[in-house]
Amino acid sequence: MSKNQTRKPLEIKISTVVAVAALLGDTDLAKVSAALSQVTGGTPDYFEDDFTVIDLGNLLAPPVPGSIAWPELIALFRSHRLNPVAVRNAPESLEESRTFELTPPPSPPQAEPSAAATPAPTTAPKPVAAQIAETTAATASVVTKVIDTPVRSGQRVYARGGDLVVMATVNPGAEVIADGSIHVYAPLRGRALAGAAGSSEARIIATSMEAELVSIGGVYRTFEDGWPKELKGQAVQVLLQDERLELRLMALK
Repeated sequence: MSKNQTRKPLEIKISTVVAVAALLGDTDLAKVSAALSQVTGGTPDYFEDDFTVIDLGNLLAPPVPGSIAWPELIALFRSHRLNPVAVRNAPESLEESRTFELTPPPSPPQAEPSAAATPAPTTAPKPVAAQIAETTAATASVVTKVIDTPVRSGQRVYARGGDLVVMATVNPGAEVIADGSIHVYAPLRGRALAGAAGSSEARIIATSMEAELVSIGGVYRTFEDGWPKELKGQAVQVLLQDERLELRLMALK
């Protein structure tokens, strides 16, 4: 990438269940702000204070910018309900300009322990980035999680370490996530994120495909303008081929 014009101001890539990656391609805050508004479509709750990793890999090709207005950039992300917790792929010049710590929003207050409870020993808290890495790596044994009831708007279902099978409707505004593949034997109208731990072999299969967003291994696609006429409401599988999502009509007979 030799010309700055070929870079997108910002790309959003879903990297894990607990964090999204913001691939920064420009340090002009006005351009980044416009790109965020385009990603969210002006919807204030498009993101839900998601942990965010700022990836500067797209800035490594010349010309490499000399500095980033970090406080303003972090404030911009937070105004769109993205919560930066880590930076990766930073060239030395940009890493040195980061003179503050990235922190998550305050945790909700914990219930007071009962008088009879034995106080737990206190230890120094781990950095948030380390907690995210440990959470992603600590997958349970591979199992298939089966859901028999509809997944309501605003509800999130996650199959850690395995596949997810949903036998009822996934409603608009709902989110189904799996480290493996996702199978929906009913209309899929919400968001479906397969291969959440990074697997590119996972698939999304629905007998009636109308999803708002599909993602495999962090590569995602949205359908603001609806699904193609030949695929909408049909049995469709989504798979990842050469870093691009492929949509295939399935024959059930």
